Amino acid sequence: MSRGLFGTDGVRGRANTHPMTAEMALRLGAAAGRYFRRSGDDSAHRVVIGKDTRLSGYMLENALTAGLTSTGMNVLLLGPVPTPAVGFLTRSMRADVGIMISASHNPAEDNGIKFFGPDGFKLSDEAEAEIERIVAGDITPAQPANIGRARRIDDGRGRYVEYAKTTFPSGQRLDGLRVVIDCANGAAYRAAPDVLWELGAHVIPIGVKPDGFNINAGVGSTHPQACAAAVLDHGAHLGISLDGDADRVIIIDEKGQVADGDQIMALMAARWADQGRLQGNALVATVMSNLGLEHFLTGRGLRLERTKVGDRYVVERMRGGGFNLGGEQSGHIVMTDYATTGDGLIAAMQFLAAMAETGESASVLAAQFDPVPQMLKNVRYAAGADPLSAAEVRAVIADAEARLAGTGRVLIRKSGTEPLIRVMAEAENETVLREVVDGIVAAVEKAA
Repeated sequence: MSRGLFGTDGVRGRANTHPMTAEMALRLGAAAGRYFRRSGDDSAHRVVIGKDTRLSGYMLENALTAGLTSTGMNVLLLGPVPTPAVGFLTRSMRADVGIMISASHNPAEDNGIKFFGPDGFKLSDEAEAEIERIVAGDITPAQPANIGRARRIDDGRGRYVEYAKTTFPSGQRLDGLRVVIDCANGAAYRAAPDVLWELGAHVIPIGVKPDGFNINAGVGSTHPQACAAAVLDHGAHLGISLDGDADRVIIIDEKGQVADGDQIMALMAARWADQGRLQGNALVATVMSNLGLEHFLTGRGLRLERTKVGDRYVVERMRGGGFNLGGEQSGHIVMTDYATTGDGLIAAMQFLAAMAETGESASVLAAQFDPVPQMLKNVRYAAGADPLSAAEVRAVIADAEARLAGTGRVLIRKSGTEPLIRVMAEAENETVLREVVDGIVAAVEKAA
């Protein structure tokens, strides 16, 4: 079925502009309610809603609630919690559906709506397409006596905090470790510092003063320099930089150097394999992950399973193949032993566990392999344009692929959440790499 509203990570856009309007949120809520409503006792129809700290979250939360209750769903409002907490609480509270209101790492003027099924995993493409079909039609409301109720759940964050701590090795503590935690002024601004402090770390929090407008603004995983500066200023052993909804993480070592998701996954895959925990002896990652990661795994007798970009596709491959570790270079780390979606905090805790157990510094653990030189540039295009279909662009890309054959690769794709063409290439020769990327970018810009 065709998909127009949903991208690679739910519905997303600029707040108060289609599709991120109150009217559309109301219809999405009603459509989801109609899709998930089961037969039987009305009290069993339950949905949990979490959000990050954007101002528009209030508007979308109320509109979704109205739509859901109009179709007989009882709504449990969690307030600001990380995205993985919604996945966890959807299962824990036996809800029919979970919803997270967030645009992740995007700026404050954007927002989004992500849906989780009763198993805590994000919906399939087919389920999202069916909800779109319901949105476009006439949605039958519940009878007056069956309209749903809404209530606040005051301890949702606390439940997630307690669960997150159970993923850390039993009896292990973080005493003596100075840890900077950058919460991006987002959804984990209270949960993440609490978890680390309760495990014994000396916590230095930044990005923990949300005002509705400053989420991801100069802080968080897309701006790791803020965390790196704090690590150096405080002489910290480690920096943890989350994004606005805390489903991704970037690690900063004690020297202020940044380690992306590929290095974190390499560490975890090697450790889990040594411990006999890595199911299928494979790591699932996207086409964006560095060739160096693939070489690292191959050298240890492990495999790299690649998917399309988007943590939803990583999770689908993990579930289909029986794998328990995957993620993205951007910092989405999916550990299905612990969570149903990327969880930046729990991934960081796995890194901390490695530090505590081995006694190694963050700089040693965060440098698992030498990455092949990689360059990524984004080109914004106008609505309705399709620069990748231009003959000139296709010709330049073909020339680049031929030039890098055997020594690198080219990956060109449209963003699933923004009007951007992402131009990525890897090559052993950095001069050739720069020439290839710049040539493609110039052709795309001309066509856009």
